Amino acid sequence: MAGFSSGPSWSPPDYALRVAKGCDIEPITDLINTAFAVERFFIDGDRIDAEKVRDLFGKGKFLLAEDAAGLAGCVYLELRGERGYLGLLSVEPDRQQAGLGRRLAIAAEEHLRAAGCLAIDLAVVNLRPELVPFYTRLGYRETGVAPFPPEKSTKLPCHFITMAKSLEDTSEISN
Repeated sequence: MAGFSSGPSWSPPDYALRVAKGCDIEPITDLINTAFAVERFFIDGDRIDAEKVRDLFGKGKFLLAEDAAGLAGCVYLELRGERGYLGLLSVEPDRQQAGLGRRLAIAAEEHLRAAGCLAIDLAVVNLRPELVPFYTRLGYRETGVAPFPPEKSTKLPCHFITMAKSLEDTSEISN
């Protein structure tokens, strides 16, 4: 996709980062659905299907983190004028809590910054209380709420919490 750099400057230990290709659609779909299985308490079924992943390839790109065992994590990013969008941050469950999600988010920010974005937006579901603090530690701030997609049937009422971060100041990341 035009406007994106070939790669971020970081290289997490034991992980190679690359931009996804068409042959990665099925593994990306499987990873996202495995990582998002924690949401089954409020939503039935898979988070995404291969057709939707294929559609996203037409709007943005996925960054993949791989190691000797295979695909470990991914993140979707999209250019939206001077703003970027980060979504579907997914880490294989056995590899979570080791900093890979943070590294993927930072890599996405680097890609979007290199493409000329001044800010980045994301949305998290309100029923995942661990997500707002995670993104807050990365410098994101809550900006509002948005409705959950009406085509998705939920077991519990829910909505998105929208968050944003300026990409002009790189000092916002905290530990």
